[in-house]
Amino acid sequence: MIPINRPWIDEEEKKEVMKVLDENILTSASREGGKRVQEFENSLKDFLNVKHVISVNSGTAALHAALLSIGIKSGDEVLLPSFTFVATANSVIATGAKPVFVDINKKDYTIDTQDLRKKITNRTKAIIPVHLYGHPADLNEIIDISNSFSLDIIEDACQSLGSTYKDKHTGTFGKLGCFSLYASKVLTSGEGGAVSTNDDNIADILKMIRNHGMVEGYDTRIFGLNYRLPEISAAIAKIQMKKIKNILEVRRKNSILLSNLLEKFIEQIKTLKIPEEDHIKKFNWYLYTLCFLGTKDSLLREHIKKKLIENGIGIAIYYDPPVHLTPYYRKFGFEGLLPSTEWASKCVLSLPVHPFVSETDIEQIADLLKKELSIFQ
Repeated sequence: MIPINRPWIDEEEKKEVMKVLDENILTSASREGGKRVQEFENSLKDFLNVKHVISVNSGTAALHAALLSIGIKSGDEVLLPSFTFVATANSVIATGAKPVFVDINKKDYTIDTQDLRKKITNRTKAIIPVHLYGHPADLNEIIDISNSFSLDIIEDACQSLGSTYKDKHTGTFGKLGCFSLYASKVLTSGEGGAVSTNDDNIADILKMIRNHGMVEGYDTRIFGLNYRLPEISAAIAKIQMKKIKNILEVRRKNSILLSNLLEKFIEQIKTLKIPEEDHIKKFNWYLYTLCFLGTKDSLLREHIKKKLIENGIGIAIYYDPPVHLTPYYRKFGFEGLLPSTEWASKCVLSLPVHPFVSETDIEQIADLLKKELSIFQ
């Protein structure tokens, strides 16, 4: 079976983890974090070209800490898409604020800026655009909206490390950017996350938040939690940073090959949409996400899903149901108000393009798709 994603772990990561175990310093409660935490943060800071990177122990922690750092609290509203992993909304709930769900555009499944404007109230304090599947959201328009209404932007870049918008990295446009280092992500530490910012004051606040609000010993000054990244996790992430460019290059190569093999075919059948970059948005190809078109899109997706799995090809459907249709979030009453979100949840399907997918694998995937789509016509 070709898994939907697989971390690229070599001997160098293993050796670095063993060094941590030999040194017997598994974590650090110091303000700046442990040795390898600092080394990883510096590497990611240089890669993103930002002033500060503060590592934490998950992408969820990154989002929650980011919201806390700008003072989001009970009574506030935060705008975000429902077509995302539930952590984006959960992080808002954890601050006491209310998540207000915004629809997506059908082109790349990121937040619909027209609907975004409609959802702003006098309680709105922040926008969380999600760069879903590694597709950058329409950042110019989002920035214009945020400036017009004095709203903060926290980019959910958990899936988009390495994606760019106008040649600038996602996660570096808003006041803060949040990244995930989960096992399936482009770059991993097993579990982990990071927050990027160019604001010195916010960086200081984040360092307190990840360490129970402390600065020196037991001197808790603000509300915080244990969001520290352990040294073993940082050791993996530190080595991963050495090959991030290579990882991104292989993902791009695999994705372009798959698109090239499918393009002429889908022009004929018109029942399949493949991801497309443009001169503004460049993907990290975290996921290669198809969309099945037409009145039978759900049936077609289920047919293709079944055939791919039968042939040993790992697939995933992100996200069905979308957040607002999960049992907990139905209480906010957005059912039927996010038509593009509900449409996308029934027609998308993601394929593996990670570095362990070979050219032969890509050809097999393309051939199988063509065969089964032809049968289903």
